[in-house]
Amino acid sequence: MALKDDLETEVKKIFREQWTTRNGTVVPESGDLKLANDAVKLQGTVLYADLDGSTNLVDTKSAPFAAEVYKSYLHCAAKIIRSEGGSITAYDGDRIMAVFIGDSKNTNAARTALKINYAVEKVINPSMKSIYKSTDYAVKQVVGVDTCELFIARTGIRGSNDLVWVGRAANYAAKMDALSPLYPVRITKSVYDSLNSSVKTPYGTTIWRADIWNGTTIYKSDYEWTV
Repeated sequence: MALKDDLETEVKKIFREQWTTRNGTVVPESGDLKLANDAVKLQGTVLYADLDGSTNLVDTKSAPFAAEVYKSYLHCAAKIIRSEGGSITAYDGDRIMAVFIGDSKNTNAARTALKINYAVEKVINPSMKSIYKSTDYAVKQVVGVDTCELFIARTGIRGSNDLVWVGRAANYAAKMDALSPLYPVRITKSVYDSLNSSVKTPYGTTIWRADIWNGTTIYKSDYEWTV
């Protein structure tokens, strides 16, 4: 069978086949779903943490230095995500995706974002400067967080596949990463409205500022939550 015929056959099968869906209570892994139209629905909060200016980093600095920045950032982000109960679902170059579930998913995800900001400012940059004393580079980043019902399916081909996370949260969290790193943490109103007061107003003082993005209200912060 020619490749074009094979592609047409499979695409028509995807569009015709009925979906099998079920409600989930845990963050699924790839092996939990079939490559057919099989999906899990899950109420989840998505966090994307993304380095800012990585193109300029690789264009102007050595490859080993850029790799050290990537490794340091992703290591700290991953450790913090895990410590807050999040499930790491993907690494994509210079960014990491995680999903939080449960009653405190929004609070945990927002606190994770604030802790990643702390790690950048109080751990990564000072450590880097202590080794590369003359560098003019400073790590900057943005973390985006949104929540919704996620529709999770397995995509790809046999031997090379992964999960796709369909829903507003995955898109919004990723797209907010493109905003200015002057406020390294961005969360949607849906997340903000569900925050525990300990994260909304620590020490009785608000750490969030309302903003308008994509025609909707979001909240931004430059607060550093100690790890």
